[in-house]
Amino acid sequence: MSDGRRERRKAARPGEIAAAGLALFTEKGFAATRMQDVAARAGIAKGTLYLYFPTKEELFFAVVREALLPRIAAVEAWVAAQRGPAPEVLRGLLAQAGAMGRGGVAAIPRLVLSEAGRNKAIARFYAEEVVARGMRVVATILARGVARGEFRAIDPMAMAPVVFAPVLLAMQWRDTIGRHAKGPLDPAAMLAAHTENLLRGLTP
Repeated sequence: MSDGRRERRKAARPGEIAAAGLALFTEKGFAATRMQDVAARAGIAKGTLYLYFPTKEELFFAVVREALLPRIAAVEAWVAAQRGPAPEVLRGLLAQAGAMGRGGVAAIPRLVLSEAGRNKAIARFYAEEVVARGMRVVATILARGVARGEFRAIDPMAMAPVVFAPVLLAMQWRDTIGRHAKGPLDPAAMLAAHTENLLRGLTP
C-alpha cells in the first residue's frame, strides 16, 4: 500500500470505528458492548482501537459526534439563514427533527437515557453537546417570533423543551416498541398534530 493510500486509510479509521460502535451499541446497549467486539466489527486489532479511543466512553462520545453533531450544526446554519415567518421556520425545524429520528441515530437518545443514570460522563457530555444546542436552536426561533409579534409572550428557553419533547417520544417509539409491534402511536401523525397544536397555542 502506498504512503498516500495508507494515510487516507488511517484518516478514515476513526469514522469506521465510530460506525462499528454505533451498530453494536444499538444491538447490545452500551453496558453489554465490549471493546474487543467493536474492534472485530471494525476489522482492526483491539490494541489499534485503544490508540484511537482509550475508553468505551470516549468511543461513545465519538459515535455521538459522528452521527449527531453534524446534523445539529446543519440545522443551526439552516435556522440562522431563515428570514421567513417564525411559525414556518418552526414547522420546518420540527419536520427536519422528525426525519432525523430515523435509522441508527434514533437509538442514541435511548442509549443515553438507559446509561445516564449511572454514568455521569455520558450524562454531562450529552446534556452539554446535544441537548443544550438543540434547545438553543428552538429558543432562537421562539424568541424571533415573540420579537416580531408572531408568537405570544413566552419564555423561549422554558418553552423549548415543550416543543421538542414529542420529537424525542417519536424517536424512542420508533427505536423500541415500534420496531416490534404495531400500536396506537403513529410517530409521523403525532408530530404533525403536535406541530399544528403548538402553532395554534403560540399564536398571539
